[in-house]
Amino acid sequence: MPEAKVIAITGASRGIGSGLVAELAGRGNTIGCLSRKGQGPEDRDVSGRLINLVCDMEDEAQIASALKSLAEQAGRIDVLINNAGMHQECVSSELAKAEFEQTLTANITGPFVACREVYPHMISNGGGVIINIGSFYDRLGIQRNLAYCCSKAALGALTRSLAVEWARDKIRVLDVAPGFVATDLNAEYMAHDSFQAFIRRRIPTGEAASIDEVARLVAMLATEDLPSLTGETIVMDGAQNINQ
Repeated sequence: MPEAKVIAITGASRGIGSGLVAELAGRGNTIGCLSRKGQGPEDRDVSGRLINLVCDMEDEAQIASALKSLAEQAGRIDVLINNAGMHQECVSSELAKAEFEQTLTANITGPFVACREVYPHMISNGGGVIINIGSFYDRLGIQRNLAYCCSKAALGALTRSLAVEWARDKIRVLDVAPGFVATDLNAEYMAHDSFQAFIRRRIPTGEAASIDEVARLVAMLATEDLPSLTGETIVMDGAQNINQ
């Protein structure tokens, strides 16, 4: 069994974030739950060692403070999972500059700052793993999703660039890019007959991914010794993006 690690997870309170906390805490790891409210999962009971920290991913100082506090309380940081983000739909011709920039701040600037701030902690450990939670939208043209698509494409570029630059420091950087994932936030929308028909038509596996499925993949990448696996975007969309 892999050695227990200290893992920082942003956006840890709901959705995919809470699933990541549950899966990784259940494997005996210490989890730093970073969220705006400074609390762990709201939508499920999680046992294990959790360290809850206030962290708004649009606030550079809070990101630095939260990671420093986790390192002080837990003794180190082995893994950073950049999960927090936002998604807004808008007709591109009506998209305000402020709204565009807010999405980029949450989805790419925040993760950049977190990577930069966790770097010295990983250097002191002799290495580490950073996993960015992206989206299969990073390579698609999606109407009304300009800012989101741009931010997730940039997250893939961040992953590749840091993987090359930090390889000498034994820091691996990966991008996990899910397709549609069933969460409590989108349950009503995904239950519509029209959306279910779309899934059956477009996703070869015939269903959206579950939060727990994504969490198991991330847990494997975060805890297994895979020194050559870095810089990659791993798409988890039931083969939707390659279905012609």
